[in-house]
Parts: sequence; C-alpha cells; structure tokens
Amino acid sequence: MPKSRIRKKADFTPPPAKAATAIKLGNRSWVAPLMLAFFVVGLAWIVLFYVTQGDLPVDALGNWNIVVGFGFIAGGFVVSTQWK
Repeated sequence: MPKSRIRKKADFTPPPAKAATAIKLGNRSWVAPLMLAFFVVGLAWIVLFYVTQGDLPVDALGNWNIVVGFGFIAGGFVVSTQWK
C-alpha cells in the first residue's frame, strides 16, 4: 500500500513588534502636597471639634463637623489617585 503525502506546514512567523510609545506623565508635583494638606486639615478639623467639645471649628454645624473632617480626608484619598 502506498504512503500518503505529508503536507508541510508553514513555519510560524511572529507578528511584527510594535514600536514603544512614550507616555507623557506630565508634572504632578502638586499631588502629594495637596493630598497631605487634605489629610492634615481633615484630621485637625476632627481633633479640634473633639478638643473644644463641639464649640469649634463651626459651632452651627454641630456633629456635622465630623462629616466635614472626614470629607477632607476622603478628598485626600481622591487626590491620591492622581499620584504617579
């Protein structure tokens, strides 16, 4: 019985390499100081509220001063996402 012909497969050729594109990050030197400022202001706001037994920083806000302090801290976390 005769042997069947064996088909030769083409050799694998990898796709051409893509040229690396430069990523411009920009100048983000403002992020770290602003982030730390938000953290410090938020912490100081809450500590000042507790130390003065609710009289400072804004007496009219009452216990909402805690929310304002945590708002500053949350703002610090939002700004921290821009840090590279």
